[in-house]
Amino acid sequence: MKNPIRKFIFLNTLLAFACASNLMAQTDYPNRPVKIIAPQATGGGVDIVGRFMADKMRQAMGQSFIIDNQAGAGGAIAAKTTIRALPDGYTLMIGYVATHGTNPAVKKNIYDSVKDFTPIAMFGGTPNVIVVAKGVPVKNLKELVAYSKKQSLNYGTSGIGTLNHLLMEQFKFSASMPALMVPYKSIGQAFTDSVGGSIQVIFPGLSAAMPHIRNGTLIPLAVTGNTRSSLLPDTPTFKELGYEGFDGVTWYGLVGPAKMPDDIKKKINSEVNKLLTQSDVKKFFVEQALTPMPMSPEQFEDYMVKEVIHWSKVAKDSNITAD
Repeated sequence: MKNPIRKFIFLNTLLAFACASNLMAQTDYPNRPVKIIAPQATGGGVDIVGRFMADKMRQAMGQSFIIDNQAGAGGAIAAKTTIRALPDGYTLMIGYVATHGTNPAVKKNIYDSVKDFTPIAMFGGTPNVIVVAKGVPVKNLKELVAYSKKQSLNYGTSGIGTLNHLLMEQFKFSASMPALMVPYKSIGQAFTDSVGGSIQVIFPGLSAAMPHIRNGTLIPLAVTGNTRSSLLPDTPTFKELGYEGFDGVTWYGLVGPAKMPDDIKKKINSEVNKLLTQSDVKKFFVEQALTPMPMSPEQFEDYMVKEVIHWSKVAKDSNITAD
């Protein structure tokens, strides 16, 4: 094409066509199946919440939202896969307290939990609960602290730098309470050993702890969060007992690769926030000990920034690193 004017017109026509096609792809999003990476194995909290919300999004948006479990490295494998994906809205990830809170606080240079992602929507969170094995002779948090000064205590975690580890270290620091950490590969193993008497204290998510609380093998002493849980109305919050800064929860949300189109991000956010008002979604959340936490993308981003700051301080105060 030797004529420069014709070449200019041709190139601009191509550019206009490309822009129009891109706009069309965004305005009718989603027009093909969407993959949601779950940074946890099948059956975990991330997987359960992710699959439920994926199905609700399918119903609301008319396309399949397919869960792809990519467990390992505390969520870092899934996170890095998401970072490398095209930011077109067709690869998303369940971002949660580990991938966008505790991991960045204790593992250096793995990724930037905000800049490397597009915060899209928050689903909700469940409080954590400090529990003692049935054989530990304490009835409340004050008695636990006093008991720790006379009798050595072991507490179980699902690994170094996990939320239940950092929460327990935060409490030890706040209460000047001695206790030795025993790390496990999963919180389920810690529950098993608590029944056998190898460990006396655990600080798990409420949803995971409830079956053991109901059968009487674990005794709840206090919950995180700003209000008491409806599942444990007689168990006080840490704030009620004079401990500030224990408002953290095990939370779950939706993120994507950095630089996703604003209209796709806002469309997904709007649909998720609508879902969180539905009665069947609320019922599921109650069953999972979750509280809906609808946010705008901007509010979700601010929430994640504050989470990393908070857990980084806890890790520094207790000299915790998972590198």
